[in-house]
Amino acid sequence: MNQRVEARVGRGSKLGDGTFALLLTLPGFALLLAVVVYPLISALVSAFFEESLLFPGREFVGLQNIREVLSGEFVQLLGQTMTFTLGTTLLPFIIGFGLALALNTHIKGVNAIRGLMLIPWLVPGVVVSFLWMWIFNANYGVLNAVLEGIGLIDAPQAWLAHPQSAMAAVIIAKTWQSFPWMMVMLLAGLQTVPPELYEAAEVDGAGVVRRFAAITVPHLKGIIGLVILLEFIWNFQHFDIIYVLTGGGPAGSTNTFATAVYDTAFRGYDLGRAGALGLLWMVLLGILVVVYIHFSEKGEER
Repeated sequence: MNQRVEARVGRGSKLGDGTFALLLTLPGFALLLAVVVYPLISALVSAFFEESLLFPGREFVGLQNIREVLSGEFVQLLGQTMTFTLGTTLLPFIIGFGLALALNTHIKGVNAIRGLMLIPWLVPGVVVSFLWMWIFNANYGVLNAVLEGIGLIDAPQAWLAHPQSAMAAVIIAKTWQSFPWMMVMLLAGLQTVPPELYEAAEVDGAGVVRRFAAITVPHLKGIIGLVILLEFIWNFQHFDIIYVLTGGGPAGSTNTFATAVYDTAFRGYDLGRAGALGLLWMVLLGILVVVYIHFSEKGEER
């Protein structure tokens, strides 16, 4: 009897661990190829063709689309994308770090406050956009009512209709959604700092600022770097809040690579030019991903 069981186990164990793992990953890998890789490659290949959604067929034009994009709106789009990305990375970091430091203390009701602070992060981007569209509305917006009430403005302002204020409005809306994630990550890092270090520094006469600069920041250096880099990558390809709030306007002042690719393809019906924009955008994103991988591997070695 035992010999039969051993024989069956021996026959069943011919499937190696590597082969078994490969079989488990095949469905997910096939789905990735069908839903992500193939459409992405197909869209990027269109950069080398003159192709429209309005007419069938396409014609190979080589690098013509890329040259036209580079000599056209590319520099402006890059500048606006970088403005949005930097603003929506640094502001949430500053707010999130400040709140993390506050919530790392023993204030009353800290657990309830932490939960409330997560609400903006849980709200979908489209809902966030409509919320801030109401706040910035020129006719019945809360912001105008508050500013008029305290005497900072004399008449209602159309915040989303002026190029000077539209980008700031979009950055504020995205910051409100993003800061809880940074707060949570930095708070988790703060809770790993040994309290004995602060106690020893306090005994040595170090003040709050000195303890923050000499203990907190060096201990969180790796977490800070990864959080900022990840947020930068995500914001560099952000779409929904910008598109719902301003649609890239007014006069293209809030257009980024994400909104420009969408508009070029589905409003201008020019798939070739959209593909060229997407290709250049992917190159820049690829550089950021390489930096992230290098940074994360360096952190693991430490």
